[in-house]
Amino acid sequence: MLKKVVNNAQDAIRDINDGAVVMLGGFGLCGIPENCISALVDKGTKDLTCISNNAGVDDFGIGLLLKTKQVKKMISSYVGENAEFERQLLSGELEVELIPQGTLASRCMATGYGMPAIYTPAGVGTEVAIGKETREFDGKTYLLEHAFKSDFAIVKAWKGDTHGNLIFRATSRNFNPLMAMAGKITIAEVEELVPAGELNPDEIHTPGIYVNRIFQGSKYEKRIEQVTTTKR
Repeated sequence: MLKKVVNNAQDAIRDINDGAVVMLGGFGLCGIPENCISALVDKGTKDLTCISNNAGVDDFGIGLLLKTKQVKKMISSYVGENAEFERQLLSGELEVELIPQGTLASRCMATGYGMPAIYTPAGVGTEVAIGKETREFDGKTYLLEHAFKSDFAIVKAWKGDTHGNLIFRATSRNFNPLMAMAGKITIAEVEELVPAGELNPDEIHTPGIYVNRIFQGSKYEKRIEQVTTTKR
């Protein structure tokens, strides 16, 4: 059994170098790898291509990497909560590839399954389809979308064990399991790290075979993008 446990986020991201393609799990600010993002900011790694459902907010999540201009390209499905992202996009400082959310998830899944590509109806007849191969199945047109090629996948789980098995809690079980399968090197930060054998096998969402490094994180803020309450 390979030793997968590392001391901290700095150790986990030690070989993420300039120009790397990195998947980052999370949905909005839920289930994002807060510690690893902060470590990347401190390390100063630049020219990153980030594959993530969204770009965080101005002062949190991937927004921290955008603020320091460490991101060269964002591949995302939703980017509406980040003013700095908008500024960099409109000024031409940032490359952006917007992808339908289901296509983003399916391309992650294809990578994890060892599939080179998928066909999807999402985006047919729109700007998303420009320059892409199409094919008809049963009279319906589909786009050919290629699986992602990422150097690293960074995910955040609620609980994990020393073999790398992961359990995600509630909404944090979003893009995290798909991306965990898709990285050449997958890094997992967890709120609680337990010895192997303590997790119920029936509750494990990501088997440890997909995880290369794991550590117990700390000081999770778990912010909410927009607090919405009902009037009583």
